[in-house]
Amino acid sequence: MALSSEEIITLIMAGIPDASVTITDLAGDGDHYRADIVSASFSGKSRVQQHQMIYDALGSRMGNELHALSIKTSAQE
Repeated sequence: MALSSEEIITLIMAGIPDASVTITDLAGDGDHYRADIVSASFSGKSRVQQHQMIYDALGSRMGNELHALSIKTSAQE
């Protein structure tokens, strides 16, 4: 069963509490999402490190219940 956008937000916020998360359903099918995430905790980290933080927050759901997620991260100004 696929994850809803609300579940994705909840998981990311649990792993990165200061994050501001916006989820867009790219195909309208509840299976292909884009996540725009802004967090002060990304400051000083490479893009790879930022994305790893997201993957860590999503845990085993990434690649299982969550099939396609495009990620855009930025540090809070």
